[in-house]
Amino acid sequence: MDIPRADSRARHDLAVRTAPHPYTWIVLVLTIGLMLSDYMSRQVLNAVFPALKAVWNLSDAQLGSFNSVVALMVGVLTLPLSILADRWGRVRSIVLMAALWSLATLGCALSTSYGNMLLARALVGLGEASYGAVGPALIMSIFPAHLRSSLTASFMAGAALGSVIGMALGGVIMAHLGWRWAFGAMAGFGVALVVLYRVIVTEARLAPHLIEQKHGAAPDPMRLAQSARIVFEGLFTSVSARFAYLGSGLQVFVGGSLYAWLPSYLNRYYGMSPARAGVMAAGFVLVNGLGMVLCGMLADRASMSNPNRKWGIAMAYCAISALLLAIALRVSIGNMQLVLIAVAMFVVSGTNGPSGAMVANVTPAAIHASVFATLTLANSLLGMAPGPFVTGFVADHIGLHGALHVLPCVALVSMLMFALGRRHYAGDLERAGRRTGL
Repeated sequence: MDIPRADSRARHDLAVRTAPHPYTWIVLVLTIGLMLSDYMSRQVLNAVFPALKAVWNLSDAQLGSFNSVVALMVGVLTLPLSILADRWGRVRSIVLMAALWSLATLGCALSTSYGNMLLARALVGLGEASYGAVGPALIMSIFPAHLRSSLTASFMAGAALGSVIGMALGGVIMAHLGWRWAFGAMAGFGVALVVLYRVIVTEARLAPHLIEQKHGAAPDPMRLAQSARIVFEGLFTSVSARFAYLGSGLQVFVGGSLYAWLPSYLNRYYGMSPARAGVMAAGFVLVNGLGMVLCGMLADRASMSNPNRKWGIAMAYCAISALLLAIALRVSIGNMQLVLIAVAMFVVSGTNGPSGAMVANVTPAAIHASVFATLTLANSLLGMAPGPFVTGFVADHIGLHGALHVLPCVALVSMLMFALGRRHYAGDLERAGRRTGL
């Protein structure tokens, strides 16, 4: 169903399509840079697993706990810390979070035992807990609404690129200088970026560029942020937002499982060494990150005159990834299968950008950090946390190749969630326009 031209939200979107100020692009680059630092600090651990196992005689379960404790802290604390960030100020919150995860990464470099490392990794998770929500909320506040899919996708692509850099660079540094220097290098990059961010980005400098404020459309942020009831209603009143949370989380299940199991798949079925399989898997991750950005840009361009098209585009990404994965798993091992997997990786995370734009469009601007925290929570609890585990559990019974056949089915369920959300989107946009005075 097309959205009427008289829709107030659509008129607002058209009204604010002015060229962003150069300063806002600088803020965007620095904010994505911190996302790189976030995932470099998180994923460098994978590169030093062999060294930690040898030095401290750790079990695989203990090694895995270093990753699990970060995911646990992020999952539990994302929403409450993001609500606090909406009240306290996004810029100050970002600087504090980035400083914490950078210093905690330095703590990893200085750890002398399993317990020390576990505590340091928990602090890394504490620092990272709400950045995936507060970062895009700050970006959304200074760029026109019609760029939201592209901006969200670009921000999320920083996670993919940061993961690749953290693992690749960490491995090189460990080989030449030792595992402590691998952590130390990631910490040093983060601290330098925090200092640069603190100097360049301030609430006062951002104020003239706030889109909602500039057009006289924003509600009083303090009034909204101080009411838990209003925050809750803003997060969940919109039916379309609920389905967007579900659709996004389920599609992340697919992407997260591929991230985790592609190295093992290449090792087991292609006979690649672990090192070569890791390098090729990193290439797939880079393709995935590029796809996030380009798919987000396509969604923005295709929906300029009709925001409702974002839902159809998200559904198309789900359907295409499901089809390509299903075909790839049926063809013989070889180059054709790798090409199909690569193309599937290109589109599988294409829903990240549209999902962020959809939930942002139907929720108050003053709680966007909390909104993105909820989206991050859905992506974690429905996607990143269960995806690799469920795929591995099934693989224990029918093999990894057979287990991957579950992923196209999950992508189709994700498509169904987006289809259901699209039915309510026009009405939710209308209500959001009245609520925020647009």
